[in-house]
Amino acid sequence: MKIRNIVLLFFISSLFLSINPLDRIQKRIDKEIKSTFEIDSYNLEIISVDELISNTLSSSFTDNFKKIITNNEIVGYSYYSKAPSLYNLYDYLIILDKDLKIKKSKILAYREDYGGEIASRRWLKQFIGMTWLDSYKYSKDISAISGATISVKSMIIAVENFMLSIKILDENNIIR
Repeated sequence: MKIRNIVLLFFISSLFLSINPLDRIQKRIDKEIKSTFEIDSYNLEIISVDELISNTLSSSFTDNFKKIITNNEIVGYSYYSKAPSLYNLYDYLIILDKDLKIKKSKILAYREDYGGEIASRRWLKQFIGMTWLDSYKYSKDISAISGATISVKSMIIAVENFMLSIKILDENNIIR
């Protein structure tokens, strides 16, 4: 009986350890894309950025920036990255529509005891409709959150840098 319990415990532990955290993040990304565009299926196509242009960008573009394609038509773009909070990094997602306006922003994983309010839909909806032409000033254009100052400023910087990078990619005809 003891050996059977040990084998069962080993099997269950192996199962939990085999779940890749990136798989969980990708499932969340998938859910957000489907609900944002109200689609059941889509394909993601990685947008590769030349190293010369990549070095001029404020944001990092590896395999984290993708076209969202459904019915052979680009409906938008997704960008997944990490930003610093007080002690840890948090994962975030920005979804753009085909006109390169923010359609949705989402905190996928927040790893601090304080400041998690930045993950609220109410706060994140401030970014919807913004482009690289908009201003992203803390406490003026984007609301502050008491107890989440570092995370809020970090998200503002991340979104602003991303949108400035989008401008450069669009000007160099890399996106469309």
